[in-house]
Amino acid sequence: MTTTLQIGSELRSAPRPMTRERMRWYVDAQPTVAHDDGRIHTQDPTIHDDDDYARKQGLPGIISDGMISTNWIMGLLFDTFGRAVAGKGRLRTKYIAPIYEDQIVISVARVTAATQTPEGETAYQFDVWCEDDTGKKLTVGEALVYAPAR
Repeated sequence: MTTTLQIGSELRSAPRPMTRERMRWYVDAQPTVAHDDGRIHTQDPTIHDDDDYARKQGLPGIISDGMISTNWIMGLLFDTFGRAVAGKGRLRTKYIAPIYEDQIVISVARVTAATQTPEGETAYQFDVWCEDDTGKKLTVGEALVYAPAR
């Protein structure tokens, strides 16, 4: 795990496509968990899983739920800092552009501040975002992670 970062250091995930299957998993997860009966449950059509419905809403096709990109940012932080990310700290995101099927997404976190806490942790502040393979930002936000002392 990398826990010694300087202001301006950047963490980047590997590029990954936003597949229809990934979008479907997320849509079906909520009703499936709510029913808790061992079967997969679906919900009424949404812009996240039904092309016809999405087109009726003015979109060219389905778009991912914004929480997927938030989860991918959280995954990048977790891969870097491990379990410390699940403790105190925060992650806030805003969805500024839709993510379409098969669009390539890269999660990024750039250190904006690093301070030592009285407990010996390093408090890292980040600007975070997801971008496509052209560098267009799709999701933006900020994060605070407390990395334990080594």
